Parts: sequence; structure tokens; C-alpha cells
Amino acid sequence: MNKPAVKEITVHVLFFGAARDTARVNSLELSVPPSTTVAAAFEYLVASFPDLKRFGRSLLFAVNQEYAAQDKLLREGDEMAIFPPVSGGAQSNEEMKGEGGIETAEQASACDYRCPVDFFELTTEAIDVGQVARRIVLPECGATVTLDGYAREWTAGRQTQYLIYEAYAPMALAEMQRLGGEAHKRFEIAHVGIVHRTGRLEIGETSVVISVSAPHRGAAFEACEWAIRELKRTVPIWKKEVFEDGEVWVEGESQRGTEGTS
Repeated sequence: MNKPAVKEITVHVLFFGAARDTARVNSLELSVPPSTTVAAAFEYLVASFPDLKRFGRSLLFAVNQEYAAQDKLLREGDEMAIFPPVSGGAQSNEEMKGEGGIETAEQASACDYRCPVDFFELTTEAIDVGQVARRIVLPECGATVTLDGYAREWTAGRQTQYLIYEAYAPMALAEMQRLGGEAHKRFEIAHVGIVHRTGRLEIGETSVVISVSAPHRGAAFEACEWAIRELKRTVPIWKKEVFEDGEVWVEGESQRGTEGTS
């Protein structure tokens, strides 16, 4: 006996950052026909949340915690995340897949290097920069370069009261780990560690620490600079700046040069 045709599949949808504030919902279950694409699923959502139209084509999508193009087909039980560009980049999904995300099994394998002393973490607690910097001291290394990014008070002439960071945690950790593997491929380094804070940060508090050790300092400097640039471009972490007279989610800050942390 032939099985009856599946009439609908259910997709778990997550909203982050400004997209969540606009939809006024954190998550929902969406029923769509089989073989529905990401783009088509988004159109179903726009019918229920028309204010999402204000983002135009700037929103990014992930399926099962990987960046996804709009023509990707959804399957039963998939997790689809919808979010604006992360706080340091403004590419399309296709650009993210080609440059920052993983598009093919071959690319995934190439970035699958795992160094046993690397670490990638999210925390809601205050970060001890010195502890992160000296957490890994390898005998073959001669230098550790550490970046301490912290909240500053003034942004484009406006006084910031405090910051709020939000992360799509499992995907953010996976992206950090992928960046670590890529850093080892690009630079002669021995280890990289990244700790990023989420939640509310007061002015002067550390939001992110990147620590890179290497036999020679030049490679450590280069890798650390590359890592913060890529983290701000691809890792799904969003920053809200709160002012006395309002608040705003920061998007594409590297293009505008108005980031609120170092």
C-alpha cells in the first residue's frame, strides 16, 4: 500500500536581534508544504508579520545552525533562524556561504581542524582578560597576543548608557570553532582562544577576548587581527546600544566605522 503524500512539514523558526523585536516573538512552529524553500517560508512569515518587510533583502538565514541560501529546501523538523547582519558585517546569505559559512562537504572538511588546546566560549559573567591571556602557555611559543574588546561610552556623537549582546549560542560556538580551524590553516600559530560575553555590559566592561599564541609574535598579531575581523563578520552575535533617548541594534558596523567596542 502506498503511503499517503505528506501535506505539510513543520519547521521550528527562531528570530534574533532586530528581527525578533520586529516580529515580537522569539520562536514559533511554521507548517509549510514539502519542498518549501527558505525564501518561500519567509514569505509565509511576512504574511503574519508584515513589519519584517522593512528589512528588505538584508536579513540572513540559517538552517540547522549553518548559513543557508534562500533556495535551500526545508525538511521536517528543520530549525530555521532569521536575523539581521551580525554586528560587524552586512553580507547576503550567498556571500556568507561563499566567504564565511560552509557551503560544501569538501569545505567543511577543510575547516574541520581541531586543536586540543583551543577554546571557544560564551559567558554571561565578567571576563578576566589576564586569565584568558595566560590560560594556555605553550613551551614552543614565544608570544601571546591578546585583544580585549570593551564597551566605550561615545558612538558617533551619542552617549551610550550600556550595551546588550545577544547570541545564537550553538551556531556562534560552531562558527568560532570554524574560525579557529581556519586560523591554524592561515597562520603559523599554536593556539587560539575566544571568549565572548552576552547580556548587559556597562561602559568599560570587556565584551570579547581573543588570545593567540605562536612561536613568533608576527603570526600571533596577524591571526588575532584576522580573528576579530572574521568574528564580527560571521559569528551570530548582535549588539544593542542603549542611549538615554532610545536604543538601536548595531548592524554592519565595520562598513560604517561606528563600532561601540574596540
